[in-house]
Amino acid sequence: MKSLKYVLSAALALGFTVATAREASAHCDGLDGPVVKAAQQALETRNPAFALMWVRSEDEPEIRSAFEQTLAVRELGRQAGQLADRFFFETLVRVHRAGEGAPYTGLKPAGKDFGPAIPAADKAIETGSVAPLEKLLIGAMLERLRAQFNEVVARRNLQPGDVTGGRAFVSAYVEFIHYVERVYEAATTDARGHFEEETAGTAQPRR
Repeated sequence: MKSLKYVLSAALALGFTVATAREASAHCDGLDGPVVKAAQQALETRNPAFALMWVRSEDEPEIRSAFEQTLAVRELGRQAGQLADRFFFETLVRVHRAGEGAPYTGLKPAGKDFGPAIPAADKAIETGSVAPLEKLLIGAMLERLRAQFNEVVARRNLQPGDVTGGRAFVSAYVEFIHYVERVYEAATTDARGHFEEETAGTAQPRR
């Protein structure tokens, strides 16, 4: 009974946690994200494997314990079950993110707009076809690349002594070079774990 009280109190505490860290860009945080869906499937089927696949092997004992406690609390009634489910969702997402080196900032409401890329990536996996995703990514990249390239070319012909125009060229040149660099790195480097969103204009150039 002591463990049941712990689950209920932890669920209440976790359920109303206010996020204080900078939000990370990861749809696994959402109540309609893949991690919570896996947790729901695990509980409904009473099979923890659906949840365990989202955490590292060394974190498996914590998830198994939370899973068993949640199933036990569910037997106490509907309201207790809802709190226990929330506790399990929070625990699985927190442990999953910790395993990827990302901070836990609480569950996010369902329906968050992640832009076109993430839904397109999920759809590609669901349908087994990457063609629409390729079109989206390549189209977005080419549009930005051409726009920045054209701006650099338009500013490169300078009049002697035109410092203002020269600075405008340098600004466009640096943005173009950094964009090319970021695209190439994204295309040739493994994306591991989660990444934090950069606030526009705060990224520091490396040159």
